[in-house]
Amino acid sequence: MRGPVDRLFPNLPHGARVVVDWVVTIVLAVLIVLVVKAWVVNPYRIPSPSMEPALHCARPEPGCEANRSDRILANRFIYRFRDPRRGEIVVFHSPKAAEAACTGGIFVKRIIGLPGDVWAERNGFTYIDGKRLAEPYVRTERRDAQTKTLADIPPTGTLQRIPKSMYLMEGDNRDHSCDSRVWGLVPRASIIGKVFLTYWPLGRIGTP
Repeated sequence: MRGPVDRLFPNLPHGARVVVDWVVTIVLAVLIVLVVKAWVVNPYRIPSPSMEPALHCARPEPGCEANRSDRILANRFIYRFRDPRRGEIVVFHSPKAAEAACTGGIFVKRIIGLPGDVWAERNGFTYIDGKRLAEPYVRTERRDAQTKTLADIPPTGTLQRIPKSMYLMEGDNRDHSCDSRVWGLVPRASIIGKVFLTYWPLGRIGTP
């Protein structure tokens, strides 16, 4: 059976057809990888201790528990079909306010506050609409002692309830996390995807 290269270039010598066939195969493979990264799944590395112990960063960074940083995969298309949910770990573009408060770039945090929620933190414990939120992912020794309401986060003094299409993000390592409590809420448009797999190191393969 004749391949597409043979049909397109019937007069090419055999050696040239082999070269063209390899070039086409490589180009297509690269295009497929780029499409998958852009629209389906993308890998990320954990650079800081803000999500310990669910996601490890590498020592000697203070607060990191592992010798190697976790590598994770984020599902980029899931939120095209449904809304983000509380408790999901997500990858997102950091707000401009985060650049001044800590750093910019791509962040990995957990969704804590949803649109319409009244969020508060009392003595380090999270409350949603006045009810304490169960957070088994936050270790006792990594909990802070802050007391805040939405009015205390940027833009300070303006929020009573989380607005439509906005989300409040926090790290599991509450005492060492630069998150929404410091720089404010994250618009849905900035959320890249949901973290669904730790793929490296091999001993850490699994769902975070």
